[in-house]
Amino acid sequence: MSSAQLSPRILDWFAANRRDLPWREPGFPAWGTLVSEFMLQQTPVARVIPRLAEWLERWPTPADLASVPPGEAVRAWANLGYPRRALWLHAAAVEITERHGGVVPHDVDALLALTGVGDYTARAVAAFAYGHRHPVVDTNTRRVIARAVEGNAEPAPPSNVSDLARMERLLPDDLDEAHRFNAGMMELGAIVCTARSPRCDACPLADTCAWRQAGYPEYLGKRKAVQKKYEGSDRHVRGLIMAELRAAHVPVTSAEIETLWADATQRDRALAGLVTDGLAVHRETGYLLP
Repeated sequence: MSSAQLSPRILDWFAANRRDLPWREPGFPAWGTLVSEFMLQQTPVARVIPRLAEWLERWPTPADLASVPPGEAVRAWANLGYPRRALWLHAAAVEITERHGGVVPHDVDALLALTGVGDYTARAVAAFAYGHRHPVVDTNTRRVIARAVEGNAEPAPPSNVSDLARMERLLPDDLDEAHRFNAGMMELGAIVCTARSPRCDACPLADTCAWRQAGYPEYLGKRKAVQKKYEGSDRHVRGLIMAELRAAHVPVTSAEIETLWADATQRDRALAGLVTDGLAVHRETGYLLP
């Protein structure tokens, strides 16, 4: 399926079905777009929206965030998970303040030079905040392309080079259309062409979808490694310790940490990992946020 066939359907569908999300509001700042992209990594939209509003009210500019200790960013991250993202976002705020006069850069290479910013985030900010024409590829986009264009039930494991090339071939030349097409492909994958229960009856590509026309063949290619169960994992134990550190404004003692998890070996490993990652700092009287 070519861009000429695909883009009009996506654009019309998106115009009628797009969700009202904060980062899609007219005039939403580039800093807000960057913060939202950090928060949305592996975190559902519903959990991000209230936290994003709180964050931007407290730190409406990169300079505001850069002026506080990184531990405050980790504390404000609360239940979003993967708290290293908060440290990276704080570091990026410092870099934006020092290198770019407090203004989020619009150039992809400059964005990629910021801590914690990868190919997807850099292009998302350049495209959605500044209107530049770049292919923006997330998990949802990859799934729509795999099914509708290539006839596969699932996308192959991520590859920046090939994923961006696939999306580039479909992206309209017009700047405004490219912006809306990027967002529309992501939206379609998020709410219609979902991983487990695709709603083909509501899909604007149903009559031309290569996977549907082939009879929904099973995916037999390579898959990403499945993440281990959270309950009882080291991530779980790290989360328990982080929750204790966020709730405290004084060092948390080793004795207090011992009450959080019975398995001493796993607990010590989780705590050591937090220290190594810069999420916890050891002081004479205990542990605290950086």
